[in-house]
Amino acid sequence: MSESVHALLNEPRPDAVFVSGDFPLDENVLASFPAGSRVLSANRFGTSAWTITARIHTELLDGTPMRYFLKCATENRGRVMMEGEFNAMSELHKTMPDFVPKPLCWGQYRVGSPDTYYFLEEFVDMSDRVPEPNQLCSKLAKLHRESVSPTGKFGLQVTTCNGRTPQEVSWESSWTVFFSKLLRHVADVDFEVNGMWEELDILEKRTFAQVIPRLIGILESDGRSVKPSLIHADLWEGNTGTSYETGNIYVFDSGAFYAHHEMEIGDWRCTYNKINNRIYTKTYLRYYGPSEPKEEWDDRNRMYSIYFNVIYSVNHMASGKAVRQT
Repeated sequence: MSESVHALLNEPRPDAVFVSGDFPLDENVLASFPAGSRVLSANRFGTSAWTITARIHTELLDGTPMRYFLKCATENRGRVMMEGEFNAMSELHKTMPDFVPKPLCWGQYRVGSPDTYYFLEEFVDMSDRVPEPNQLCSKLAKLHRESVSPTGKFGLQVTTCNGRTPQEVSWESSWTVFFSKLLRHVADVDFEVNGMWEELDILEKRTFAQVIPRLIGILESDGRSVKPSLIHADLWEGNTGTSYETGNIYVFDSGAFYAHHEMEIGDWRCTYNKINNRIYTKTYLRYYGPSEPKEEWDDRNRMYSIYFNVIYSVNHMASGKAVRQT
């Protein structure tokens, strides 16, 4: 998929629409802007292994300038990525409109081979510095506390992706069942992508048969329950930014679904993540403390981090075998 999507820039198709700038557009993208909009320019913006991205300058019918961020991917995997990201960002924006850029739409290019899909959202000019812990964690805790699952269950109405990898997020009433399915899916994909590892296979079988039912299952026993909270689901420093204009922290590139509140921040335990500095986890726990039993939080945190390490190994095949050994 990555080769075919980058070919759209290297070898523009005859049906491409050109405005000022170096990024070719499509008639369906142009039709996605508010009625009466005039597209002024489209330029390549940012880098991505699996998509191509652009910043588009437009002018609304009343003369108001507007900027948008466009992301494109190809083939069926690209469709899943773009549809999933639009739904994930829309769900986040519904609860926390000051925490994510406003999504506009997703769709398919009018003509083309390979099939090309896009996601369009408002552009926010942001720095890429590591986010300030207090603002990030307070906003994240508010998202987890105030979000409400539309079904009362864990999951999302469409498949979302972490990176380029689809997640198993079909609705489930039990968090223990949902997490087991979530982890089992990426574990199976990991073996497909990075090859069988017998020792890991033995460990995973024990994890699913014994560890998850005990360590995660206790969250739903003895009168306890887990609130389905909306989570970003891929929250590393590269998916955050600080607005130059307002100083507000934004998050983007989400693979959101409803889960145990940001899976008690297991993603931040992973060594590839610069937000693994303990100040972030400590700050988050001040705003949204660990679930009961609190004395088992560190064990749960380690369990949850396994999901993010395994899916990282799937997304980054060149280093996948090394990553999963950590």
